[in-house]
Amino acid sequence: MEAARILLTASVLLAVAAAGGLLMAGIRFVGDRSPPAALAMLHGFLAAAAVTLLLYAAATVGLPRMALMALALFVVAAGGGAILNLNYHWKQRPLPKWLVLVHAGAAVLGFVLLVAATWSIRTTSARWREPGNSNATTFVER
Repeated sequence: MEAARILLTASVLLAVAAAGGLLMAGIRFVGDRSPPAALAMLHGFLAAAAVTLLLYAAATVGLPRMALMALALFVVAAGGGAILNLNYHWKQRPLPKWLVLVHAGAAVLGFVLLVAATWSIRTTSARWREPGNSNATTFVER
């Protein structure tokens, strides 16, 4: 599988996870209660699937530096999400708003970097694959 397709797939998975994250943040900040466990599990599952896909791509086909920075931020966000889930959500304790914001901040910054890397690699790939381009076989997506 090529890096551009993996980045696009991970971006879509994370966009859906982000929508769930926004819904959960709204529940926590507006309603001042914890979000439903099923929504939290779906959010975590989708984000974990995307991070796993990015890790696979980094180890096999290689990723651009910006995507690797995004991956590092997603790992930090995943750590925050695990703390939120295991130390607060499952123990029926209120989620600390500061930790929700740190988790979201790392994830949003990572998502912005990932989308930028996806956009960059897809436009570069398209240019190199134009018909009649004699260098098309020498291009390596990184």
